[in-house]
Amino acid sequence: MTRVKICGLTTVDDLETAVEAGADALGIICDVSVDTPREVTVERARELAAATPPFVTTVLVTMGDDLERAGELAETVGPDAVQLHTDAEPSDLASLRSEIDPQLLLAIGADGVARADRYDDAVDALLVDTPTEDGGGGTGETHDWERTRSVVADLESPVVLAGGLTPDNVADAVRTVEPFAVDVASGVEASGGVKDPEAVRSFVDHAKTATRTVQP
Repeated sequence: MTRVKICGLTTVDDLETAVEAGADALGIICDVSVDTPREVTVERARELAAATPPFVTTVLVTMGDDLERAGELAETVGPDAVQLHTDAEPSDLASLRSEIDPQLLLAIGADGVARADRYDDAVDALLVDTPTEDGGGGTGETHDWERTRSVVADLESPVVLAGGLTPDNVADAVRTVEPFAVDVASGVEASGGVKDPEAVRSFVDHAKTATRTVQP
């Protein structure tokens, strides 16, 4: 069964909505260099992480090439995983991974997915997104799922599929890419940074009940 991450949570109410819908992971965006209504303060990030029940994974989403800063932020917030948007070298990411308690996910743009194998041994998982020009996600745009699938098949690391996913297309995305997990932010919102409970429930249900392609 494909796992589901609901990203860009800003309130405890939305967090509880995602948990009740059956989300496996919750994304909390903090200390990013792009303008997004989903970013929260360090204090709020810590509160949201603390409010998450056991057996649901908290993911701190942050940006930048200052890996020391990312490590400090992870220590302050206390997530189960850190999702990093950065151009850092694999060796530097591997070093960070060895120094922090949370697992490390690296977000890569779909246009660079062919080079994903460079990071296969450096991080715990890879997230493939449709990025903006400044490196952020949340564009609401899909990418070439067939190309992503061809890369996923050759990687050891779990792959999380993001970028333009909605309740209407997530089942097709799961069947096409067969990712470890799917990630959604803007695709389940009533407005910027505010989740739509019905959309969240529908997304989780469609992602988890999608039938994977049976290979001959």
